[in-house]
Amino acid sequence: MHQHPQRTIDRARRMLDERVQPAVERRTAALNLSVRRLPGEPEPFEQATAGPFEPFTAGSTWGPAWTTAWFHLQGDVPAGWDAAVVVDLGFDGGPGFQCEGLVYRADGSIVKGVHPRSRYVRLDPGTTTVDLYVEAAANPDIAAKAFRPTNLGDGLDAGGEPQYRFRRAELVALDDRVDALAADLDVLIGWAVELAADDPRRSKILRALDLACDVIDPDRIHDCVDAARAELAPVLAPPAAASTHRVAAVGHAHIDSAWLWPMRETVRKCTRTFANVLALMDDYPELRFACSQAQQYAWIEEHQPKLFARISDAVAAGKFVPAGGMWVESDTNLPGGEALVRQFVHGKRYFAERFGVEPREVWLPDSFGYSAALPQIAVLAGFRWFLTQKLAWHPTNPFPHHTFWWEGIDGSRLFAHLPPVDTYLSELTPAELNHATKNFRDHAGATTSLVPFGHGDGGGGPTAVMMERARRQADLEGAPPIEHLTPTAFFERAEAEYPDAPVWVGELYMEAHRGTYTSQAAMKRGNRRSEHLLREAELWCTTATIRTGTPYPYEELDRIWKTVLLHQFHDVLPGSSIAWVHREAREAYAKVREELEELIGAALETLTGAGDTPIRFNAVPLAIDGIPALGASDVPQPIGASVAARFDGAQWIVDNGVLRVTIGADGTITSLVDTRYDRELVAEGHRLNDLVLHHDLPNAFDAWDLDSFYRTSAAPLRTVDSVRVTERPDAVVVEVRRVHGASTYEQTITVPAGADRVEFAIDVDWHEREKLLKAMFGVDVRSEHATAEIQFGHLRRPTHDNTTWDEAKFEVCAHRWVHVGEPGFGVAVANDSTYGHDVRRLSGSAGDPLAGRAGTGIGLSLLRAPRYPDPETDQGRHHARYTLVSGAGIDDAVEAGLRLNIPVREIRGTSAPAPLVTVEGAGVVIETVKLAEDRSGDVIVRLYESLGARTTARLSWDFVAVGADIVDLLERRLDTVDEPRFELRPFQILTVRIRVADDE
Repeated sequence: MHQHPQRTIDRARRMLDERVQPAVERRTAALNLSVRRLPGEPEPFEQATAGPFEPFTAGSTWGPAWTTAWFHLQGDVPAGWDAAVVVDLGFDGGPGFQCEGLVYRADGSIVKGVHPRSRYVRLDPGTTTVDLYVEAAANPDIAAKAFRPTNLGDGLDAGGEPQYRFRRAELVALDDRVDALAADLDVLIGWAVELAADDPRRSKILRALDLACDVIDPDRIHDCVDAARAELAPVLAPPAAASTHRVAAVGHAHIDSAWLWPMRETVRKCTRTFANVLALMDDYPELRFACSQAQQYAWIEEHQPKLFARISDAVAAGKFVPAGGMWVESDTNLPGGEALVRQFVHGKRYFAERFGVEPREVWLPDSFGYSAALPQIAVLAGFRWFLTQKLAWHPTNPFPHHTFWWEGIDGSRLFAHLPPVDTYLSELTPAELNHATKNFRDHAGATTSLVPFGHGDGGGGPTAVMMERARRQADLEGAPPIEHLTPTAFFERAEAEYPDAPVWVGELYMEAHRGTYTSQAAMKRGNRRSEHLLREAELWCTTATIRTGTPYPYEELDRIWKTVLLHQFHDVLPGSSIAWVHREAREAYAKVREELEELIGAALETLTGAGDTPIRFNAVPLAIDGIPALGASDVPQPIGASVAARFDGAQWIVDNGVLRVTIGADGTITSLVDTRYDRELVAEGHRLNDLVLHHDLPNAFDAWDLDSFYRTSAAPLRTVDSVRVTERPDAVVVEVRRVHGASTYEQTITVPAGADRVEFAIDVDWHEREKLLKAMFGVDVRSEHATAEIQFGHLRRPTHDNTTWDEAKFEVCAHRWVHVGEPGFGVAVANDSTYGHDVRRLSGSAGDPLAGRAGTGIGLSLLRAPRYPDPETDQGRHHARYTLVSGAGIDDAVEAGLRLNIPVREIRGTSAPAPLVTVEGAGVVIETVKLAEDRSGDVIVRLYESLGARTTARLSWDFVAVGADIVDLLERRLDTVDEPRFELRPFQILTVRIRVADDE
């Protein structure tokens, strides 16, 4: 018997697409349509449906960008029909990223969403009339612009051109028998494509497809269903081999909390998708749907309480699974340590309070790389497992494992899984399942991988088509068996069978999306300022409550924290959303700052009382300028040292007794001598604070990616408009103004008296396009590694390109400081709002045998100007500060970063309050002082070891307490403290709950 595989596959696919699938709709009947077009923002059901509707016909246009139209569908159901309503709002292309609809009954109850791959609304048996409303969202398809600039992301455009043409809304009689045949053909055609040419199984499938097509009469599909399915049944029956790879199918709908749509639209996307999932569970009780992001549940609870009640019932039944335990699926590179703690605290608290569940898996499929601090934070929050998908995006170095242990900077480990299906939007197709099997790198020790399936971002989640595929491939020869599992069930099984999985130590660096460390600078500055203001607010409000009995602002701080956590979502803080999202984020950060300044101001006034004595407050956990750590002082700051400047006719030379700084006519530092070491810091042929402009046009993903070839276009900005020098008793200040292209740069260089540091500030009126601005420091320090602060510690990375793994880290994330050093001498550069850095070996002349002695370049990425998805990214005014510290060790870098980000405050009052808590121990930093989340009045102190060394910490408190406990991040007791003396491992985080004595 001769076979012609491709001919058979083409024949069967055409039969499926052109004859069988259309025959699922056996009959159609018209519905009466009317519409109400909303001129502004969305309205709730009761308000929207109370307004006047006008007649509407299919084929008409509707929907200027971001507007809403309500369609009213009415009609009679012909007798004997197994009926459904089919709605096509003008869908174009795949699921998500376009128009969507939510179907309501006339009583206001939600039925389900309608999407490109989920268009049918089944009517209950016996239904005789149709009376439905469809809330249709005209979301423009910004993703279709393929990284081309578009203004569609600016905001609602009620007077703009319609985005869509309404195609149909009809009654249809569905034939489930034909639908089942379509599912059979779909699965078998898929495996006929995937199986090897010499696989006997493939030959049997091809033969069955030919026989099925032989018995199908294209003109009488409904009469041939049983015969066709009978031909296919024998190849759908054989079970999978016992040794084959297995798949844990987890329903999923990754919904970005904001991205190519505003947050208000995310609320509606969640509503539509969750309604779809609940409806699908009625027909497919085996479905297990994992949904992370407590914020999204909270939105549904607020805006759709009846739907939330249905979700709660499904959670109780074990079908709708709260996953991840974070407030949102945040970025993990950019948020500070305490913010990551609060992501878990607020997420877990919400899930526990609303549903009585506690997730144990960190669920971050789409974030852009993962901090090496995350394992410890997660373990201390009660997590054991970790899932991501994003490492599959590596273009250079494929990640070597799919199941592994991930070890963080302190030695804590999470059991981790990277689904080999390489998507979190699987449709359970044979192609995807076959890829998962072949791609899995851990067959020797593991048998199962997880497949998240379902359409995300407004695509509606899992569909009936996917569920039918799962049923047919549950135990099918040639296919990996599919079992519907919760994330917990998968991870328990995976860890049990592979406890000795390989270990990956350190960060999970993503070899893409490096531009997100810099894009939308206002997001970075807003986040940094919000995090540090929250730190101050909690410290001073706690101090005021303990010292004076002033009520603690629990509600205000809870609300503000949730605002900051929401904006740490992995497309907001990284700067990869549309203009509308970032405009609202800037407004939110401004409001956060205003509210926190009010809380801080009120607490400080309460602590000092009325008076005229200048009181200086220091929220840094180190003594600063004579002010105790976390305390205050009424002693004026002395100025004991001197600083002087002189002009030698070509350049300015500033000497503060420690540093001798030479500032050239072009406004850059050409020499910096540390007189304590008699050492020049500036590498030969280089400068300090050298502004450099680069072309920045990545191959794709404009706001996300920074491609390494940007370095080939370096253009130093050395032309100056003016240089002005001001001598003060405490400092010399040099102001440099430059104009280049369409932008203006105003730089300030400050050399404080007697200090080992030089302080820099820059104000930019930025109007470049597709450019990158860096501040470069070429230092004469030979270092094979650079140290960068991350959450609760630091990380060492190579400055060389020995391997492709090293080379890929040409741009990295650092928090408040980076450090390079030789034994006995180092240089630190601290910043107040910059995250993107490159630290590299400087190159000498080509062919020079001494070229390797050239030193180290430290680059701070200050601004970008990508044009997609926001064509006006970063246009306008920006401010940033950074500091260079000479002769710095890691402890000096830690201090410089804290000093720069938490400035001393001064108010007038009567007396300076003593610190509430103090700690002794080299390298021990108090991160947080607050009152307990349970509102018991207990004081929570979180501290960590910052230098990467073992140390002893002794904690003291200046108030009456009845005891103390070591607690986890959710403030649950782990151990009782007999004596507040703690042995800390390198980078260990320790949280202590001090039980405050009752006033009585």
